[in-house]
Amino acid sequence: MSKALRVPDYLAHILNAMERIDRYTADMDEAGFLDNELVQDAVIRNIEVIGEASNNILRADAAFAAQHDDLPWQVMYTMRNRLSHGYDKVDLEIVWRTIQDDLPRLHSRFIEMGTTLPGSVPEETGPGQS
Repeated sequence: MSKALRVPDYLAHILNAMERIDRYTADMDEAGFLDNELVQDAVIRNIEVIGEASNNILRADAAFAAQHDDLPWQVMYTMRNRLSHGYDKVDLEIVWRTIQDDLPRLHSRFIEMGTTLPGSVPEETGPGQS
C-alpha cells in the first residue's frame, strides 16, 4: 500500500479513537471518571490506539510527520507505551487532564489535516464539539 493511502488510514484510526473517548466521557466529570473502571479501561485502550497510529505515521511517512511537526507524534507514542507497559502505575488524573486539555485541540487539528489529504477522513463531531 502506498504512503498516500496509509497516512489517511492512520489519521482515521486516531480520529475514531478520539471520538470514542469523547463519547465515553461526555457526561462525566473527573470524579465520575476516577470512579468508573470500565470507562478508564476504554479510554486507556483508545489512547493506546492513538499512540500506535501516531508511531505508524512516523514510520510510514516521516516526511508527512515532519510537515506536521506541531503535532506531538512522539509524545502520543510515549504515552501509549507508558500506559501499556506501566499498566500498574497509570496516573488517572493525567489521563483525565489529557482528555480535557489535549484531545479537543488535537482532534480539531487532525480534522483540519485529514480533510486536506487524498482519501481523507470525513469531518465528524468530536471532542468538545458535541
